[in-house]
Amino acid sequence: MAETQPQEFDPKAPRQLSWVWLLVLFSAAGLIETIFFGQLNAFIPLYLPHLGISPTAVAAWTGALVATSSAIGIPFLPLWGALADRYARQPVIVRSYLVEFSAALIMLLARGFWVFVIGRTLTSLSLGNSGLMLTTLSERAPHNRQGLVFSIMNGAPSIGAFLGPLISGPILDRWGFPALMGIDCFLLLLVVLAMNFGYHDTFIGTDRGPLLGMAIGSVRIIAGSRRLRTLFPALFLLFSGWLIAITYVSLAITSLYHGRSLGTAVGLILGAGGLTTLVLSPIIGLLADRFGHWRVLFIGAGIATGLWILPALTTGLIGFGIAWALVNGIISAVFAISFSVLSSSTSPEVRGRVMSFAYLPMNMGFVIGPAIGSLVTRTTVFAVFPTAAILTLLGLGVLWYSARQD
Repeated sequence: MAETQPQEFDPKAPRQLSWVWLLVLFSAAGLIETIFFGQLNAFIPLYLPHLGISPTAVAAWTGALVATSSAIGIPFLPLWGALADRYARQPVIVRSYLVEFSAALIMLLARGFWVFVIGRTLTSLSLGNSGLMLTTLSERAPHNRQGLVFSIMNGAPSIGAFLGPLISGPILDRWGFPALMGIDCFLLLLVVLAMNFGYHDTFIGTDRGPLLGMAIGSVRIIAGSRRLRTLFPALFLLFSGWLIAITYVSLAITSLYHGRSLGTAVGLILGAGGLTTLVLSPIIGLLADRFGHWRVLFIGAGIATGLWILPALTTGLIGFGIAWALVNGIISAVFAISFSVLSSSTSPEVRGRVMSFAYLPMNMGFVIGPAIGSLVTRTTVFAVFPTAAILTLLGLGVLWYSARQD
């Protein structure tokens, strides 16, 4: 696979101004999207009793709701990539944020559990935006800035993971979950407008084949590559451990905190986890550019495997918060580097179609992890952390095998 020549950074160059602006725009959109989904993951378990779910059934419904909502949207992923290849990327990206706005509006207005489920499930149809944005950046950013660019874009949502819970927790305690959805509706509408009018996508699709055939072709591209057909399962496992923990971390905090400001307590601990990600993600991105993306990915995943046991060993809220911040920061940074590895494992001719699946490991993780979580949490919610360690270790093993494939 031919590589483009490294380019020196020149802030006055039009092309580079273009990619810098896109990086800012896409990162801001990812930040708001992270705030939205972070609120859903953190606070829906606390809101379920208000929708008529008994406290004893909250853990099971938490896992089932996340797994089901994620699974419904996955079969549509090839379609979004095919639509982008046939027409253009920008409308497909705008579509995703419009879906999220509609989902937030339904959850805001929902007064019963099943209407709320419809809104939560609708979010699964927003998949496919980040891969297309990453593809656009990979085409415009200098080759020797790829790792840093990917880390910034995927690390910028960490600001949302940091600030979102800190701000959202007190709002939840004072005005309730619907108030959060009202704010999200406003922010997501701004993103829709910014994505629609804020940049001109020079990519114009040229493939005029049948959409279904193109969608199936995208899957065949992955299945036909020895590296990709093992890399995706490796990332499925690697991030399933992370996402089982994310799904249940608010319930773990609930079992340790018994005060009146539960939303604030959840927000503080999740915010601490976002802060470590904010610090570590660009640092690890620079290390990956210096020492190799695969090497840093292996080392980071290995460290995370050992750290996952720490939250289960803590008995106090402060110790749990420190343990969570540490392991979440490491695995979040590993997640950012995985995009560089995936991008370099395919050719430029099909990179857009492959990168439309870039978030599939996270999407599948939100199916596999919570589904397992709904079973292992029957005894204690803290069982998710050693389970996360096992899943991460399995993913690391498959990742090693994938790296050996041509």
